[in-house]
Amino acid sequence: MSECTHDCSSCHADCDSRVNVIEKEKPHELSHIKKVIGVVSGKGGVGKSLVTSLMAVDMQRRGYKTAVLDADITGPSIPSVFGLKERAQGDDNGLYPVMTKTGIKVMSINLLLENPSDPVVWRGPVIGGVVKQFWNEVIWDDVDFMFVDMPPGTGDVPLTVFQSLPVDGIIVVTSPQELVSMIVEKAVKMAKLMDVPVLGLVQNMAYFQCDDCGKKHYIFGENKAQDTAKDFSIDTVCEIPMNQKLAAACDKGAIELFEGDWLDKMADKVEKTL
Repeated sequence: MSECTHDCSSCHADCDSRVNVIEKEKPHELSHIKKVIGVVSGKGGVGKSLVTSLMAVDMQRRGYKTAVLDADITGPSIPSVFGLKERAQGDDNGLYPVMTKTGIKVMSINLLLENPSDPVVWRGPVIGGVVKQFWNEVIWDDVDFMFVDMPPGTGDVPLTVFQSLPVDGIIVVTSPQELVSMIVEKAVKMAKLMDVPVLGLVQNMAYFQCDDCGKKHYIFGENKAQDTAKDFSIDTVCEIPMNQKLAAACDKGAIELFEGDWLDKMADKVEKTL
């Protein structure tokens, strides 16, 4: 017997050292997706959908073909942020994503429901199946960067995404609280278990900047994002302040009209994965 290379995916031998390899789901035959970036957090309410939307807008402005797969099936908010009200359409070939005003392709469960306010009361395996369908039954066409808006935590859906989709890296989102270190650690450890690189850390609601004097006020206490990132060897850190204009843009479904440079460093990092 030849020497083991420990690459079980290319080996058909049945031995004691064999590791079960979960094959990635293939996208629709008419989809050509170059990079998949997950946006995750160890807890809810920290702004994953906001970061997902801002990253998609930023990369689209840079001239890339961008898409958003809303994997937060039970709490979808991406269509609202982009002001999407039409339902997704399909034909014999498959399902088509809905296009935003600037050409970002979006697929979300709210684009399929008859009433967007209807609750999705499904068990984990069913939800995981829908996420897979969004990947392999939606005709995404050509996409340079797809951002996957994950549900909070480390449960069924994040596991399904990591195991089924070819995730090239994740962005960890957090908020300025004492629990920040533990929250980040959960997400980072899961990424390591799945052998997915952590591209950077985004701290949402990091500070308030006075309109009159321009001074930053860290109203939730001393900023610990840099220290937390250093603890986990994360080299790219961005901060999003509490900003009334940004909140208003999200409420109006006009996120694509908002101008802000808070995530430029993260966009640079994502761009380098291509």
